[in-house]
Amino acid sequence: MVETVTLYRAPTTAADADAIAEWLRDRIDADVRVRDRLLGRLAGDDLPEALAAARVTDPYDRETGNTMVGIVRYEERALSAPERAGGVVYDGRAVQRALNARLPGEQGLDHLHVPLLDRVIGTWGEHDGRWHKRVAVLGQPALVSVPGLYEAPAKPEAYYEAKSKHAMLTGDAPPREVLEAEIEGEFLVADDPRTTEALRGYVLAAVDFLETGTAFCDEADCRLYDAHRQPGVVRAQLRDPSFCAAHAARYG
Repeated sequence: MVETVTLYRAPTTAADADAIAEWLRDRIDADVRVRDRLLGRLAGDDLPEALAAARVTDPYDRETGNTMVGIVRYEERALSAPERAGGVVYDGRAVQRALNARLPGEQGLDHLHVPLLDRVIGTWGEHDGRWHKRVAVLGQPALVSVPGLYEAPAKPEAYYEAKSKHAMLTGDAPPREVLEAEIEGEFLVADDPRTTEALRGYVLAAVDFLETGTAFCDEADCRLYDAHRQPGVVRAQLRDPSFCAAHAARYG
């Protein structure tokens, strides 16, 4: 049984860990705490190399990692100045293992750690032989990627149609901001003011996984649903009802 949940801030993002913790306290019977950025707390001598080894270097190659000196130095700088990081996808399971090994004697399943990350994480798809970006990788610790919220779930079809049309006419990819302004539809964008609200369900899903052993919910109208498209994220996280009947009885 989960007795303690510790959330870790991601100060370079729009996610408010304190607000998520307050929401969580009303729904679970556990001590919910908030700490500063986990990557900053654990930034020891070997963490940069572990992150470099977890880099996805090819979307169709299961093998990861580039531990050349320059890449490790980049990871060192990104740990000390996270606003300089970006443009990299990491193997979420490898990052999870690296952080678990460095938790300060708190690896037990009665104390769940949930770092809100400013990094993009992914998992390998055995069914199609490629990497997929993820919002969350459940387990201990449970990783919740803030940029993953914007990048992992697919956007409405009109977004990709407009992107393709613009490229055909100009030969260049349109700026993301232009597409986001032109396309009607429900999807979240970088630094979206709805970020904190949308992440609440993913954090609760992390608690539910340790409590029940079940990863996410099958009901599209439930906050514990892991939507693969942006309109589905909006439906599950930002629209009523908040939970399916089973999870409403548990957390509603």
